[in-house]
Amino acid sequence: MRLSPRAVGVLSAIVTVTIWTGFIVIARASAQRTLAPFDIALLRILGASVVLLPWGWWLVQRQRVQARAQGIGVPPSSVGGLSPLPWRTTALLGTFGGLLYAMLAYSGFFHAPATHAAVLMPGSLPLWTALLAAWLLRDHITRARALGLALIVAGDLLVGGSSLLSAFDGGDVWKGDLLFMAAAACWGTYSVMARRHAVDAVQATIAITAFACMVYLPLYLLLSQAGWITSRLGAAPWSEIVFQMVFQGGGSVVISGITFTHMIRHFGPVRSTMITALVPGLSAMGAVVFLGEPLHWNLGAGLLLVTAGILAGVLRSTAPPAPPAPPAAAVAPRS
Repeated sequence: MRLSPRAVGVLSAIVTVTIWTGFIVIARASAQRTLAPFDIALLRILGASVVLLPWGWWLVQRQRVQARAQGIGVPPSSVGGLSPLPWRTTALLGTFGGLLYAMLAYSGFFHAPATHAAVLMPGSLPLWTALLAAWLLRDHITRARALGLALIVAGDLLVGGSSLLSAFDGGDVWKGDLLFMAAAACWGTYSVMARRHAVDAVQATIAITAFACMVYLPLYLLLSQAGWITSRLGAAPWSEIVFQMVFQGGGSVVISGITFTHMIRHFGPVRSTMITALVPGLSAMGAVVFLGEPLHWNLGAGLLLVTAGILAGVLRSTAPPAPPAPPAAAVAPRS
């Protein structure tokens, strides 16, 4: 039975929100098991590479065939002929969206709870994206969006402020909070650069995976053998390794990347942002229910402020007579 476009859009939205929510809860649970953060990043990249690198090779071969048929010359290969994008674009997007985001995000879960990640990663992404777009793309920040960003900043301060103050008492949570914010900033940079270079979403996902695989794998092997980074891959059971490859790579990168694209096509960027605004709240509740994390008043208040900030910028942008321009919050993290 062939699904209607609306059914595909609704199903894509459900899958995207579910995977993004599960990413935060599962990543924090994984931090309490065997693997080290750079191990999980490796398995994420390898899991995605199994699917995306053959896809990328096929796209590159098709580009070459089309170029020969049109008599315009063969386009230069990128990352061993595995990325459909030029080398410089692949390296730029892959550094922020493939390498730094994964390493910073997974490292953060080893210091701070998932309730903090729920607010500081998907919640602060619109802030970083809007600021970077205003700087690099000369995007105009409207009053409605400025109000939304102010609410997001207030929410982030409520969540991260107390942990930063606890640093003077020897606390460790502030490190995770800063890592979460840095991860969101990296994904915001990737989103703005992808928009600046007008790249296709699927090709961008393939490109960052190809770059991450070619760069991260040899670095991981070199640094782990030299003892400069901690690796517990040899002590982890195969069930945990396979699960991380399937969920973190196949689910968080491949499936959610495709479903997010379908969601944007059906609902548009504004309505899609309203849907993904569910992720911080659902992630926080999942951390409370499945991980037993406490939901203190400042976390609840910060969550409400961040969610309100996302929706404020989106809902106000749909009201006439403002032109229907996609807000910065429309580009969310591929968890």
